[in-house]
Amino acid sequence: MSQFDVSDIVTALHAARDEWRDSQKRSREPGSREFPSRDALAGIVESLKGALFPMRLGPPDLRHESEDFFVGYTLDSALQSLWVQASLELRYTARHQPRAAEEIDAQATAAVREFAAALPGIRRLLDGDVLAAFQGDPAARSVDEVLLCYPGILAMIHHRLAHRLYGLGMPLLARITAELAHSQTGIDIHPGAQIDAGFFIDHGTGVVIGETAVIGKRVRIYQAVTLGAKRFPTDVEGNLQKGQARHPVVQDDVVIYAGATILGRVTLGKGATIGGNVWITDDVPPGASVSQASLQNAPLRRTT
Repeated sequence: MSQFDVSDIVTALHAARDEWRDSQKRSREPGSREFPSRDALAGIVESLKGALFPMRLGPPDLRHESEDFFVGYTLDSALQSLWVQASLELRYTARHQPRAAEEIDAQATAAVREFAAALPGIRRLLDGDVLAAFQGDPAARSVDEVLLCYPGILAMIHHRLAHRLYGLGMPLLARITAELAHSQTGIDIHPGAQIDAGFFIDHGTGVVIGETAVIGKRVRIYQAVTLGAKRFPTDVEGNLQKGQARHPVVQDDVVIYAGATILGRVTLGKGATIGGNVWITDDVPPGASVSQASLQNAPLRRTT
């Protein structure tokens, strides 16, 4: 017999759930799961990582001659599971505007097929990210070390997958995928951020990249860098206006050192270097070098 009498707590928690569901206009009808599972998606992402890099992120006993068999089996299983989660998200999204189950299932199938077709391109982008990290860090001894050990690469694997899900109309699956990496690495990249080839995050802890950030080719950033929003516009009723471009644009070949904070829809011009611990809310010209000293002596002005 249990030494704890939890019946009253169970009843009170039931009441709390009902209050929340009523306030959110949620149905109390019995049925299957209402929205995607974080645990299920974590398993899917791990499988996809193994399929993308089978000899390094796959099972330890995998042999080269079995690669294609492993990738095929793993992909089929992961995509079937992803379809289930995609269908749950689409049903969740449509809860206030009901749609036929067949229509939702067809949309989920089309989205997962398109996601699967994007995986070879994602693999090539990630190869470029790994190479950029190896070439940009004198401490890196091999590309394999970079892939296996660098938190910035783990974050980018998740981001490349999450960004594709985001673009296919599954923002909740995308956000869960991104947050799985965030919890492991301390690197917070919104899945909506557009990041071009050859991106390298060195060290990484504390990096924040907002939803509407646009990052060009061969960009390198260090720990505790923020690409954030300067302000949050509201409508006449005081509600946040969502979806507006509010994060920085970082052009090709920019380097941003540790602790820099760049806020608002500003542009860091091609080849610019941003020093550590600076605070930037204005455009930076191409090729410029910005440091605390330069900002104190000659503050930059927004270009037009």
